[in-house]
Amino acid sequence: MQPLRQILGAASGSDKIIALSEGDDPRVVEAALMIRDEAVARVLLVGDPATIAGHLATHGTTPDEVAGHIDIHDPDNSPLFEEFRDTLVALRAHKGMTSEQAAEQVRNRLTYAALLVQTGHAHGTVGGAAETTSDTVRTALQIIGKAPDAAMVSSFFFMLYCKEHHTVKGAHIFADCGLVVDPDAHEMAEIARASAASYRALTGDTPRVAMLSFSTAGSADHPKVSKVVAATHLAKVADPTLIIDGELQFDAAFVPEVAASKAGKSSLGGAANVFVFPSLNAGNLGYKIAQRVGGATAIGPVLQGLAKPANDLSRGCTAEDILHMVAVTVAQSDAQDKADQASEANA
Repeated sequence: MQPLRQILGAASGSDKIIALSEGDDPRVVEAALMIRDEAVARVLLVGDPATIAGHLATHGTTPDEVAGHIDIHDPDNSPLFEEFRDTLVALRAHKGMTSEQAAEQVRNRLTYAALLVQTGHAHGTVGGAAETTSDTVRTALQIIGKAPDAAMVSSFFFMLYCKEHHTVKGAHIFADCGLVVDPDAHEMAEIARASAASYRALTGDTPRVAMLSFSTAGSADHPKVSKVVAATHLAKVADPTLIIDGELQFDAAFVPEVAASKAGKSSLGGAANVFVFPSLNAGNLGYKIAQRVGGATAIGPVLQGLAKPANDLSRGCTAEDILHMVAVTVAQSDAQDKADQASEANA
């Protein structure tokens, strides 16, 4: 699976620290050992130490033997407790957060993991193996917050096509399939731009963005089509260098022969690698069909637009899924470092 090996290889030897909020889940412990073996990141497991030690024992190791690669943080007995309580009060004072309320929330594993990132003790966090997407995302938004230069927070799935039956192999991005329910034209344009940047950060390749619709190049007249046309225009105005076209049906964005007949003037030529769906309804259905019927590997939902990386998992995830998401989170952190360095150089 070349795209995935590329990301794992890029993360290999990383000094990034990633907090896993559900550290006492056996899948998460197994993933932490895989992350150690692949040298993808250092891991902070958030959870009950005795439970985590029991899971490690099933793999023939102990907390002392993995220390330095995998460390355990118990929110109920953490030396960071007072720092995190005071940080949370400062972050949520505008919502009336009291010290007593903050002390209670710091003990929540999602909150604790997000505070590890917010305070610089970790470079990113991954959760959702047991918690809901709504709780995972809300905690990230409240504690880590939106990046200063981001118009919004959205999500994408990193779709990998590497099996023998896949006629087009490689990596695609599908957005937004997990967060923004019904984006307007401005929001859809921002999702397109953020997804293009994410594709470049994860693959190193040039993004080619298709704005999807049930219409291609004016074949239908409907307000939902007009939204996609307007979003495409707004994205082009915001970034004239972006290779983007819409409105396009999926086949006109994906199959060169169909593109030639339906959208002969398209700059994509049926070779898009970033697909922006007009709604969460369409995007969520689309990625699951590609995954379950088409056999694609789907990593996500990956959040974009946050100040620091925080990502969600499916509650049906495997240890391997968690490994992949941590590698993506490391790649996001590395891309953020490069962007910050470039900004400082230009200041």
